[in-house]
Amino acid sequence: MSKKSIDAQDSENTVKQTRERLLEKAEMLFAQKGFHAIGVRDITSAARCNMASVNYHFSNKMNLYLEVFRSRWIPRERLMYETFEAKVDSMIDPTPESIIQALAKAYLEGPLTDEEFGRHRQLIVRELNNPTEAFELVADQTLRPLFNKLYGLLQDSSKDNVNEANLSFDIMSIFGIILYFNYSRPMISRVTGKPYDADFKARLIEHVVRFSLYGMSSSSKRPPVS
Repeated sequence: MSKKSIDAQDSENTVKQTRERLLEKAEMLFAQKGFHAIGVRDITSAARCNMASVNYHFSNKMNLYLEVFRSRWIPRERLMYETFEAKVDSMIDPTPESIIQALAKAYLEGPLTDEEFGRHRQLIVRELNNPTEAFELVADQTLRPLFNKLYGLLQDSSKDNVNEANLSFDIMSIFGIILYFNYSRPMISRVTGKPYDADFKARLIEHVVRFSLYGMSSSSKRPPVS
């Protein structure tokens, strides 16, 4: 390989490394403070590069923010979804109980490390509190596919036990409970006085399944709300 080729390859590697550093530091800062509280200078300073690098790689701060979701947040979320999907697709005759249990396990036990999950949680909580264009990206690429998958599974497996008119609300409630237990880990540990360890996660999964099945049951005898 000629010196010119080596120099060109080194230059290309440097450009890629700069882009990756920008994404890494941008994700960290956006997760800590949110999109609106962070400026381009904050990101380039943390990434040790000049301010023009954001314009070169992403055109502007919003595109950088969206790329953080596209290349980092969404792949992690898909990893949890794919864990759930692989489990239910391997079932010969999935029941509502086994479907909900697989969902809760994928998100509460999950394939992410504690560090990955911490940043994942912080980033989406910031976005939900002050939505930007990233919200539609998340909804279209992760939430809607999961909702559709759950709807089809529960519709097929429940038939006589679930009120289909309320199935959409049931699914949103089930996933809402799971997200709450997932994204509120520090507060849950503080309130319960329990460490958020493997045993505690197992108890939460059992609770989610039991609570969800009771809520979905159209035959449950419940007193009317006064």
